[in-house]
Amino acid sequence: MLQVTGLRCARGGVPVLENVSFQVAAGTVLVLRGPNGVGKTTLLRTLAGLQPALAGQVTCTGESAYASHADGVKTALSVTENLAFWADVHAETLPDDLFAAFELDELRDRLAGTLSAGQKRRLGLARLGVINRQVLFLDEPTVSLDGNSVRMFANWIRDVHLARGGCAVIATHIDLGLSALTLELSPYVAAPDAGGGMDEAFL
Repeated sequence: MLQVTGLRCARGGVPVLENVSFQVAAGTVLVLRGPNGVGKTTLLRTLAGLQPALAGQVTCTGESAYASHADGVKTALSVTENLAFWADVHAETLPDDLFAAFELDELRDRLAGTLSAGQKRRLGLARLGVINRQVLFLDEPTVSLDGNSVRMFANWIRDVHLARGGCAVIATHIDLGLSALTLELSPYVAAPDAGGGMDEAFL
């Protein structure tokens, strides 16, 4: 489903990772590991096509989506209105069971701006259940979540997303409790004097 070969990527025009190669099959999770600043976010953004690679090839056989650790919710809309908005944007139906899956049932009519940090995070993650993308690139998805909510998210990934043939590449420092492959990025750090960067925008 996802094949990466000889990938070289940069942050702010400076190469940070090089010769990254891996593959992720349908129904599989790959967890990216490495210290802060190693290039996990840069790699995810490059895989998702949000910034160009300096070299190498990314082949993705399904539609993909990138989600950062920002919640991206509309504070003036209710929980239901937020999810309905994304369903409309992607011409998808809003699944009613999504509210229970992300523990949002009792919050359906609450304005997103009144939610706690963890509740906003659950709402942001619930969008993944609306947009119906096969390949997910997730950057620290469990920020602000308590232990129970982390398990809730892992259950959705395993029981829904993977079960229907999707895959995910996740940058995280915590154990999600998922059966997953792991890629340590430290061996792929570009040499300090590596050239060939570009002045791409890092948004």
